[in-house]
Amino acid sequence: MKQTGLLLSLALLAAPSVLAAQSPSFSSSQFALDPIIDGGGQAATSITNAPIPPKAFSQLAFGAGISTMGINLQAATNVNRYTNIRFVGNVFQYTANNISAGGTDGAKGFNIDAKVDLATAGVALDFYPLKSVALRFSPGVLFLNNNNGSGAITSQPGASFTLNNTTYYTSTTNPVLGNASLGLNTTKPAFTLTTGWGNMIPRKGGHFSFPVELGVAFIGDPSINLALTSGQVCNAQGQNCVNVATDPDVQANLQAQIAKYKNDLDPLKTFPIFSFGVAYNFHIR
Repeated sequence: MKQTGLLLSLALLAAPSVLAAQSPSFSSSQFALDPIIDGGGQAATSITNAPIPPKAFSQLAFGAGISTMGINLQAATNVNRYTNIRFVGNVFQYTANNISAGGTDGAKGFNIDAKVDLATAGVALDFYPLKSVALRFSPGVLFLNNNNGSGAITSQPGASFTLNNTTYYTSTTNPVLGNASLGLNTTKPAFTLTTGWGNMIPRKGGHFSFPVELGVAFIGDPSINLALTSGQVCNAQGQNCVNVATDPDVQANLQAQIAKYKNDLDPLKTFPIFSFGVAYNFHIR
């Protein structure tokens, strides 16, 4: 009996170690164990879960606002934690009639019926280099650029106007007619470079954002054309009238004036971009 009791006692003592040896083992690669010092100075461990960034192209945002290129519409999707792809479109039309311009000594020589057409579309990559700041840098391209203006010109009978510092007086019986055009789209496609504030797909969550953008579009030299198609100009006494479409002196002064206009518009080869608006984003998968 004593031997039997001794054997039972040894078996009971050995059982916990056998069960522990047969229990499943845990790999340190399955959990992140961070040491924690408790109040008594003893080290302990806790399981932490690192934030998982959203999947690529899992969110979509739409925005609208105002820009120097017209009414601004945008759409964006996320590529990774630091990058979005953004599609941009702008459109604007404006017509103004009976604009007075071109006279001397306070007398306006022309009436102009003008029309402005702005239409652009492009794509940009938005880089957010700072994890917790919505500052971005955005290279892009305008694959559609139809920004232009046009106008029909009618001179006032007997009124004066200046071309290349030479003053002409329109005939009282045969006033001058002409047309003008301005193109802000010489380079196609046009590259853009902007910076801005506000992420259309906030990495910290939330649906609404209020993006602001500032930069330039490299549109090339503005193209300008001015043509006097019919009518006559005379001297100050209304004499020695000549046809504006065929007189070589008038046409030479007209071309010199166009060159001056091109020089004045040269800064617009880098067209300024400024926009602000509101955007809303949501999950798509």
